[in-house]
Amino acid sequence: MSGTDAAGDRMFRLDGRTALVTGASQGIGEAVARLLAARGAKVVAAARSADKLARLAEEIGAAGGAAHALELDVADPESMGERLAALPEGFAAIDVLVNNAGITADNLLARMSLADWRRVLDVNLTGAFALTKELLRGMMRRRWGRIVNVSSVVGLMGNVGQANYAASKAGLVGFTKSLARELGSRSITVNVVAPGYVETAMTERLGEKAREDLSGAIALRRLGTVDDVAAAVLYLASEEAGYVTGTVLNVSGGLYI
Repeated sequence: MSGTDAAGDRMFRLDGRTALVTGASQGIGEAVARLLAARGAKVVAAARSADKLARLAEEIGAAGGAAHALELDVADPESMGERLAALPEGFAAIDVLVNNAGITADNLLARMSLADWRRVLDVNLTGAFALTKELLRGMMRRRWGRIVNVSSVVGLMGNVGQANYAASKAGLVGFTKSLARELGSRSITVNVVAPGYVETAMTERLGEKAREDLSGAIALRRLGTVDDVAAAVLYLASEEAGYVTGTVLNVSGGLYI
């Protein structure tokens, strides 16, 4: 291995850090959990699906990483303290928080129920607020932390039928920028990753014409992958991003420029 290769392999390492990733049972959250573990972090994989989380933690362990499955509902802030207090000692001190959990309940505003508005805001925005508040004091005591909030380009550009989702994701941007100002003096960075259209089970079900139309709106002419987003999260979680805070990293392939 050349000196350059060795130096490159040491970059974006998270050895000695513990990361909590919400929405880790599938999609972007699962990809983030796998990548952070592969780069040396101990990972707390959090979501509501206990079976999927257990399988993920087992697979990370089999690959040489360390992971713990945490059944957690971000829409239930009152339960968070108890759930976090039950973490094993080796996973209890969270250095990196990735607020990724999110839902949609799409409809035109004229037809959108108040219940659907509240449900999306509760999960996507209030859940991130509540979990961040629970973990913040530990980061402040250790004077080091990385908080990465997974928003969406929809929060930057809007989208028909997604007023609730766009509002929640735009709210994460304002939340991030405010918190970055509050925590900078403690060496805690707070940033946003804003994905565009990503290859998921939902987009796989679209017809070829619909997929072509989606890709045609993107400068790079392809949908993103969960690994594209996970790589952006890894960067913001790393030592190499220590001078980056309050920033929105747009991972949309040029959908939003």
